[in-house]
Amino acid sequence: MSQSGFDIGLDDASQAGVFEVEVGDLPALAAAARDAGLLLRRIDLDGCGDKQALLLRIGTVLDLPGGRGRNWDALMDALRDLEWLPAPGYALLFEAAGQLQANRPHELETLVGILQEASHWWADAGVPFWAFLALGAAGTGQAQDDRGQVPRRS
Repeated sequence: MSQSGFDIGLDDASQAGVFEVEVGDLPALAAAARDAGLLLRRIDLDGCGDKQALLLRIGTVLDLPGGRGRNWDALMDALRDLEWLPAPGYALLFEAAGQLQANRPHELETLVGILQEASHWWADAGVPFWAFLALGAAGTGQAQDDRGQVPRRS
């Protein structure tokens, strides 16, 4: 058992992915991620009104090297690299993602797809890469696949 009193398997790269969660789940997920030895980053999306603000927010929290992450392709490349943030695994907790879903659904869909691709890439290397998106307090109606993941829409 972990220091937080439970173990949800966040150190298992084969189970990692992108998941919708409730806002109230974030503190427990943060504790579990720390217990699993993952590098934890909380990214507050409150007020992200467009793609550039979203990319800037992510880049700032992840401390992306200069010139990286300023477009979707660059963000994907950065998330598959992370050499400036060496860790045995990663957990990104996105707060207020429901605002982005309501106001800029295409940007959220693109972000989810990039996070899923990064998670798969890291899983192939045996490194857990998790992203948890707090879309709302409860029952947001967001479709999920059979693993509880937020699917990427084409």
